[in-house]
Amino acid sequence: MANAASGMAVHDDCKLKFLELKAKRTYRFIVYKIEEKQKQVVVEKLGEPTDSFENFSASLPENECRYAIYDFDFVTDENCQKSKIVFIAWSPDSSKVRSKMIYASSKDRFKRELDGIRIELQATDPTEMGF
Repeated sequence: MANAASGMAVHDDCKLKFLELKAKRTYRFIVYKIEEKQKQVVVEKLGEPTDSFENFSASLPENECRYAIYDFDFVTDENCQKSKIVFIAWSPDSSKVRSKMIYASSKDRFKRELDGIRIELQATDPTEMGF
């Protein structure tokens, strides 16, 4: 499924792993990468359910853009255990302009493939993702 606007395909694995995270909580996070040569989004890294937010932050490259999904657990004021799936568009200031443009233009289409995202964050460094 390529999109004429960005020409970027989404590898089936991207959706499958997202559904596993959403339905079975198999992963804590998923980091996605655009393979420019193949013109498609692929899964780069999967976080174990026991992985921390620090593990997640450490798996985002310092100078390259990525998309990521993070399964965020929290406790509400009423003491209820909740979880929200967060989509993160990782775009560090030091990444290449071309890369930023490709990630920005492909983002909405990629997000549409992943059903059930409630929160989206744009982050250029780890401090912008603080929960």
